[in-house]
Amino acid sequence: MTSTDTSAPDGTSRPRPDKHDFDTLTGNSWSVHGGNHADETTGAIRTPIVMANSYRLPGDPSDIDAPGYQGLVYTREHGANQRGLEEKLAKLDHGEAAAVFGTGMAALHAAFFTVLNPGDHAIVSNVVYMRVAGLFTDVFPNKLGIEVDFVDITDLDSVRAAVRPNTKLVHTEVIANPDLRVADVPALAAIAHDAGALLTIDSTFTPPPMMRPLDHGADLVIHSLTKYYNGHGDAMGGVVIGARDLVEETRTGPMWHAGGAISPFNAWLIMRGSTTLPLRLERQSQNAQAVATFLEADPRVVHVSYPGLPSHDQRDAAVRQLDGGFGGVVSFAIGGTHADRLRFVNDLRVITSAVSLGHDETLIAYEEYPEGPAKAFAQPFRDHGLVRLAIGLEAQEDLIADLDASLTTAYGPAS
Repeated sequence: MTSTDTSAPDGTSRPRPDKHDFDTLTGNSWSVHGGNHADETTGAIRTPIVMANSYRLPGDPSDIDAPGYQGLVYTREHGANQRGLEEKLAKLDHGEAAAVFGTGMAALHAAFFTVLNPGDHAIVSNVVYMRVAGLFTDVFPNKLGIEVDFVDITDLDSVRAAVRPNTKLVHTEVIANPDLRVADVPALAAIAHDAGALLTIDSTFTPPPMMRPLDHGADLVIHSLTKYYNGHGDAMGGVVIGARDLVEETRTGPMWHAGGAISPFNAWLIMRGSTTLPLRLERQSQNAQAVATFLEADPRVVHVSYPGLPSHDQRDAAVRQLDGGFGGVVSFAIGGTHADRLRFVNDLRVITSAVSLGHDETLIAYEEYPEGPAKAFAQPFRDHGLVRLAIGLEAQEDLIADLDASLTTAYGPAS
């Protein structure tokens, strides 16, 4: 063993961990140190916020528009804070490269816009985030002539049956928003690749280290950085991660020509938030498991969906693919009238009624979905609406007590 080697717990040797050599770091250490570059001018140990629009050009700028050019030119295309964040995110998801955008939707649009051309066909999960559904029901078919089939992504026979000669894309979320069904990513990758198509995965609900879709066969993974990566509810962003050439197409195409770049300040905030991602995700998953177990046992609750429960339809797929927990979102249905459900939500005193997820505080959103979008949901969600609980970092006993008290306000004591 050389002086630069060290022993791993299993007795094998590996290079000595060094925060200045990112390739020597593993696991949670990368989340802390990855992509950070100390400021040589001031000695600051964190990458500073570089609020510049433009950067000094090289003596010969003739190559600045060449694909893969690594210099900094203009912040809409590549800035100092974006560069460090991309370096970290690519490594965390085991990708060759990453491109960061101003929002998760900008990143998703860039991925789809890069992969699809007029006349192509896409297979999309029939339960996805509503704005993504809007892209595939309206924008892409009507503006670009792209054909789309929405299918139950957990029914692999239905996915295979939807394949056409012109299928170029299969898209899903790992854990679907909002009903929390779980996709079998390796199986979907095999179907897509057999058809000559690409598989894009929205892994916003399942960031590393919980899930790395590229390791399971996905071609591109997309995150809304607004959620778990940022973790504090104060910055927006999105990222596309995958093979370098394909990721660079999302940058030199949609980002360069349609905008959507992230601001340096938001990139810095997300970089800051990402350092505690593994710890936060562990706590949120533990809290969510406890809350889901409480809700499922409460007779005032009609239905609970959470991949960590034995009753979940895709529990086996979740166990095979997810590491260290089952995420921080619990969806459930409660009975009574619309007014009863509003009374329950509005009586909460620890949990805040608001959209989004992955924040440090627990958020709740109740919605009765239109018949069209809701037809793919389990019957209780169609009958009673869906309550999405995005778990935060509070003490789980406080969350459970708050839910119990509000259920009592709306429905009376549990029998």
